[in-house]
Amino acid sequence: MKDSNVWHSFVSKPETVHTADASRETGIHLSRITKNLVCRDNNGEFALLVIPGDRRVNIKKAAEALNTTNVKLLSFAESESVSGYPPGGTPSIYHKTKMTVVIDKSLLSRETIFCGGGTRDRLLELRTEDVVRLGNAVVAEISE
Repeated sequence: MKDSNVWHSFVSKPETVHTADASRETGIHLSRITKNLVCRDNNGEFALLVIPGDRRVNIKKAAEALNTTNVKLLSFAESESVSGYPPGGTPSIYHKTKMTVVIDKSLLSRETIFCGGGTRDRLLELRTEDVVRLGNAVVAEISE
């Protein structure tokens, strides 16, 4: 991130997997911590769905944003294999496998968001605009 001149900040915390637990441990509001969900479409292509931690992904809307008919969330093990990061540590940028990134439109109202910091014991704060830019992200309403 330093080489790309991307502003960021790490927040240390006890190990967590779920956003609700990360919010409780850090005091950061759940709506500012993202869920980074790896999925596969009906063509076998991978995508990362970035939504606020206090919402659920709408699979139908995610499929529409990806211009496909079917999207399936991956298991924790599959997700780690594709992203290169453990669940609870998956960031919104820089993954092992190149994926389409879809970010929930509601997150654009935030200057910064928090995501997995590469491990389960830290969060990474990034500018929302950098997540969109670096991931060449599709912006769509994909949560409820």
